[in-house]
Amino acid sequence: MEVKKSPKADLEKGKGLSLLMGLVVGLAVMFVGFEWTTRDVMVVQASEGVADIIAEEEVEITRSENTPPPPPPPAAPVVTEVLNVVDDDVELEQQDILTSEDSQQEAQVAVYTPPAVEEEEEEAAQTIFTVVEEMPEFPGGQAELLKYLAKSIKYPVIAQENGVQGRVVCSFVVNRDGSIVDAEVVRGVDPSLDKEALRVITTMPKWKPGKQRGKPVRVKYTVPVTFRLQ
Repeated sequence: MEVKKSPKADLEKGKGLSLLMGLVVGLAVMFVGFEWTTRDVMVVQASEGVADIIAEEEVEITRSENTPPPPPPPAAPVVTEVLNVVDDDVELEQQDILTSEDSQQEAQVAVYTPPAVEEEEEEAAQTIFTVVEEMPEFPGGQAELLKYLAKSIKYPVIAQENGVQGRVVCSFVVNRDGSIVDAEVVRGVDPSLDKEALRVITTMPKWKPGKQRGKPVRVKYTVPVTFRLQ
């Protein structure tokens, strides 16, 4: 059986033209695509941590200013040494220069002499005190002193006849050994009464000497002698 084909149904007839048109259309579409391509713009919102980092990066770094160097210290004054020029014919006093060795030798050779304690004691012995730690005392105390004065005093006859009476104040020094020296009238009443008071004072027995720092010393003492008519 013979197959018959219709000229309208023949696809091979327009194949070349279709291929050419397709190629032209494809190139046109490609060209337009390159020219009119839209790009997606992504908006990224920075989080708080990223914002802090960006802010830290944007902080301006402060740089230390160039401080000027301190001024130099003032120059020390220049001291000029003054030299005294001495002529050769001028005689100068000779001075001995001692070294430490010489002083050590002198110290080794020198003999130590203790201070003069005896002189100090002698000077203290001659000093007369008025107030000491332990005052002088009549043997037996103050009561025995009054008894001694009343028993030893002999009223002068002239004073009795004239009716003279009163108190004679006498002072004396009690030595380191208790003896009585340097008796004198400090306040008198009558020459006859003053003389009798001195006689009684100088004839007193030795007292107990006064002491200062445990050592006997000379002390000045005052005693009133009363004369009264009965």
